[in-house]
Amino acid sequence: MPTEESAGANAQHVSSRPAPPNTEFQSQRDASDTAVEPSFVRPSDLLRPRAVPGPSRTPKHSQPDRPIDRDERAGLKAVRDFLRVRNCYDVLPLSFRLIELDVGLTVKESLTILVQCGIVSAPMWDSTTSTYAGLLTVNDYLNVIRYYNLHTDKLKDVDSLLLSDLKEVEHVLQVKSPETISTSPEARLYDALQKQLLSRARRIPLVSYDSESQRTMVVSVITQYRILKFIAINVPQTELLRKPLGVVRLGTYENVFRCSMEATVLDVIDEMVTRNISSVPVCTPDDVLLNVFEAVDVIELLKNGDYSNLNWSVGRALALRNANHPGVYTCTLEDGLDTIFDTIRKSRVHRLTIVDENNVLKGVLSLSDILHYILVEGEEARH
Repeated sequence: MPTEESAGANAQHVSSRPAPPNTEFQSQRDASDTAVEPSFVRPSDLLRPRAVPGPSRTPKHSQPDRPIDRDERAGLKAVRDFLRVRNCYDVLPLSFRLIELDVGLTVKESLTILVQCGIVSAPMWDSTTSTYAGLLTVNDYLNVIRYYNLHTDKLKDVDSLLLSDLKEVEHVLQVKSPETISTSPEARLYDALQKQLLSRARRIPLVSYDSESQRTMVVSVITQYRILKFIAINVPQTELLRKPLGVVRLGTYENVFRCSMEATVLDVIDEMVTRNISSVPVCTPDDVLLNVFEAVDVIELLKNGDYSNLNWSVGRALALRNANHPGVYTCTLEDGLDTIFDTIRKSRVHRLTIVDENNVLKGVLSLSDILHYILVEGEEARH
C-alpha cells in the first residue's frame, strides 16, 4: 500500500491555467502595510468541457440518470468501501512526533511551545487524573483574545491563564469548549469520520487503552487533510468524481464573510469566533479575491507576546507570513472533486476558495464539506 511519504509531498503547485493578473491594492491600505500578493493555485479543469456557469438550482431527482451521475455514485461508493476496510492506524505515517500539553501550563507557555515546534494544535493531558483533556487549537487562542478584548480590566491576568481555565473563558463567550472527542487507533476510518462530522471537529485524537497500566494514552492526532490525502493516494476511483461543484452545490455560497486589507485583525478575530470559522477571504470592494486571512496567521502576531499587534491591519499582518507560504488555493464552480483530490494528493491544502474566471469570490469549499459529501450525500444518493 502506498504510504503518504511516497505521494510526492514535495510536488510543485502547478496550475493548468495562467494565474490571474496581479491586483493593485496598495492604495487600499495604510502606507505601512506591506502584504505581498499571494500565489493562486487552481485544480486543473482543462481535461473536460466546461460545465454550467453557476450553481445549479435544479432538484437532483428531476435530472435523468447520465453516465457522469453513474460515475459519481461509483466513485463515492469506492471511497466509502475503502474507508470501511481501513482503520485509523493505517492513516499514520511511518514516522511522526506527538506533542502533548499538560493542562497545568499557562496559555502563554503553550503558545510558545506551538511556535517552537511549528504546530498549530496539540492534545491536552490532565496529569492529576491521567486522562485526555481535549484538543488545543488555534481557535482556542482566538477565544482568549476576544475574551480579554471584551474584558479589558482583566487583561493583566492574561499571562497567568491556565489551559484548564479555557472552559470558563469559552463558557463566558458561549462558544464551544476545547474538543474532547477521540477514537481508538483500531476503529474503522469510516466510523471515526462519522464521529468527527457530528462534532464538527477538524481533527480527531487517537486514544488507546493500555491494559498493563490500565490507563489511556494519546497515540496521535489525525486531521481531515491527512485523511483526504490518504484517500487521494489509495483510491484511484476519485477520478470518477467529475460532477462540477456548481451542480452538486458543494461548498458555502451564502453569507460568506469577507474583509478588506484595511480591516483590523481584532475585528476579523471577533467575526471568526462568532461565526466559528478558521479563515476569511480578503477582497477588494468589487469582491475580487486578494488573499485569505487564516487563524494560524494570528499565531505569528502573538508569538512575541505583543498584543498591540492585534490592532494592525490585515494587510500588514499578512506581510509577516513566511516566504514559503503555499499561497491561496482556488477552484471554480466547474471543477469536480477529481481535480480537487489530485490537488490534495500533490499539495498541502486546508481549504479552497471558489472564484469565477475574473477571480471574483463565489464561495468557500472546506475539507469538512468534502468529507460530508462523501459520507452523507453519497449515502443518500444510494436510496
